[in-house]
Amino acid sequence: MPATDSLSLVFAALADPTRRAILSTLAQGPATVGEVASPFAVTAPAISQHLKVLERAGLVTRTTKAQWRTLSMQAKPLDEASAWVEKHRREWNLRLDALDAHLQTMKTRPTPTTEEAES
Repeated sequence: MPATDSLSLVFAALADPTRRAILSTLAQGPATVGEVASPFAVTAPAISQHLKVLERAGLVTRTTKAQWRTLSMQAKPLDEASAWVEKHRREWNLRLDALDAHLQTMKTRPTPTTEEAES
């Protein structure tokens, strides 16, 4: 069963390079679906699927005025994902520092010779 929490949806959306490129385009400002789709050599249904994933993750909103569908990027889900990564980065760095300290003590410890290890 696929995860449906907001953080999982954001990371799943960001896992695809096409979706990341779409977000990069929208970071410049709102754009129509056609403007977003134009740089990609994929079908309109494929772009539509990518947009649905981004919308489900809350990264993109769509507004309709007459026949124009405008897309806008929403930064809040990215801020939440960034906060999660930063929180865990601190924890990972502490663990890596502890591992490094342990490896340094192992380097300075005398290693047993073959005869000592066999006895």
